[in-house]
Amino acid sequence: MHNPDLFNQIEEYRSFAAGQAIFREGEPGDNLYIVTEGEVEILMNGGHVLETVGPGGIVGELALVDDKPRSATAIARADCVLAPISRSHFLALVRLTPSFAIQVMRVMAERLRRTTNQLRG
Repeated sequence: MHNPDLFNQIEEYRSFAAGQAIFREGEPGDNLYIVTEGEVEILMNGGHVLETVGPGGIVGELALVDDKPRSATAIARADCVLAPISRSHFLALVRLTPSFAIQVMRVMAERLRRTTNQLRG
């Protein structure tokens, strides 16, 4: 059976101006976002920058994986365009495209290693 390319089913793109919040720590998370243009900063603890994510990167995946509130804040570092992926679309991608699930796990692992190294430093 041929699986459709679910990324091609993205019909909505959202634009954010530099400095605009995409989501805030503590909010419910119902989407992850693929950065298609621009850059997004991931911040915690009132403004500590954890990471800057550019085109092709994803943000907001953790809330979809563990179904808990956002663990960080995402702010547009520059004008950007993001592709939202809803919870149902995310679950379909994981189910139908194992390589997508592996990519999300890699992103999460890289962020965990970076955080662990910061705590050691």
